[in-house]
Amino acid sequence: MFRSIYLNNIVYYLAGIAPVAFVLSYFFTGFYQLAWLWLLLVGIALLTDSVILFTRKGINASRDVTDRLSIGDENRVLITVENLYGYKVHTSVIDELPVQFQERHWVKRTDIPASSSAAIEYMLRPESRGEYTFHDINVFAHGPLRLVKRRYAIPAQRTVKVYPSYFTMRRYQLLAVSNRLQQAGVKKIRRLGHSMEFEQIKEYVRGDDYRTINWKATARKDQLMVNNFTDERSQQVYCVINQGRVMKMPFNGLTLLDHSINAALVLANVALVKQDRAGLITFSQNIDAFVGADKKTSQMNLILETLYRQKTNFLESDYEKLFSTIRNKVTNRGLVILFTNFESMESLSREMPALKRIARYHLLMVVFFENTELKSLREAKASTIEDIYIKTIAEKFAFEKKLMVRELHKQGILSVLTTPENLTVNTINKYLELKTRLSI
Repeated sequence: MFRSIYLNNIVYYLAGIAPVAFVLSYFFTGFYQLAWLWLLLVGIALLTDSVILFTRKGINASRDVTDRLSIGDENRVLITVENLYGYKVHTSVIDELPVQFQERHWVKRTDIPASSSAAIEYMLRPESRGEYTFHDINVFAHGPLRLVKRRYAIPAQRTVKVYPSYFTMRRYQLLAVSNRLQQAGVKKIRRLGHSMEFEQIKEYVRGDDYRTINWKATARKDQLMVNNFTDERSQQVYCVINQGRVMKMPFNGLTLLDHSINAALVLANVALVKQDRAGLITFSQNIDAFVGADKKTSQMNLILETLYRQKTNFLESDYEKLFSTIRNKVTNRGLVILFTNFESMESLSREMPALKRIARYHLLMVVFFENTELKSLREAKASTIEDIYIKTIAEKFAFEKKLMVRELHKQGILSVLTTPENLTVNTINKYLELKTRLSI
């Protein structure tokens, strides 16, 4: 009991009056009796408040959190506190959050009516994948006189897993299924032709391409009939993620690696919705994970679980091993989307031979990142020689990024240069643009 009892600050103020009264009693004898009377009243009040508070268990609490959290997103957590006392209780709730959040001042205060309950909802934004352990819920309940408070430590330990951003994946999946990806910023691509995959013959309606008129069907039906084509299906789409040192750069609390994992998850899901076969490769010094392209119902969950487990020591990546793996394991031609980063033309030149060999057998698209910190440096006003020097260097690095795009294009390699925040949208835009062309 004594380990659970705490005095409110007001008790110290009330008890502090007595010493003042004893000092005054040296000059005025009437204060001596008043000081003892005051101490007696404070003691009785404390005892009464404590007896009412500790004669029964009056507080219960529980935490509602999902088994999986989404990295980089706001995840909802709900704590329900139940008041079993017969009077209104003022409570202070402290949830022991996982150590990854480094939150040492989390406290929520609420008043709970008699024989009632209150819900405390808050949001958590994890910034790294892995296992997160919630511990006990601590509730400090005040007595009816607000002089004493009792601590309730409710066991609520639970371990949850933080996965790549499946919130974003679900949002894009819903839009893709309903053909409303434009609402997420994905461009509506003008169809440059049609694939060679025939779907059906249908009646001509205004707006149909007159070049697709089926004259034989028209003669049989005695009305205009057109061939309807659909996007090429069952093509292989591999998301390849570089886990090397260059992907350690942070942006909005996440590394470029985490942004790439989130984008790859969404892109793989959109590819499956479009009836393509999605696969995954992660690599650094060695090939860390390989998921063969498929469109079975369990493929998305397999990719999600694989991405959740990815860890890296951020060493230099071996592109030659990547080419060897793709050459041996990906036998049919497909779309290979490489999420990586290059900070200089020299770094691109070192890896260009391997990239050219991959592009010889597959349609290769390299996705790399703009340095968002350089933009503020380039736009800053230069007032000193040092500022001019910094701005010039920033312009040089930004110009090199454009040279990389040009060099990749010269070698027949597609490229997407994007900021981390627009990575998902720009990558999906490029994928859908390729879907409107002839087969990969």
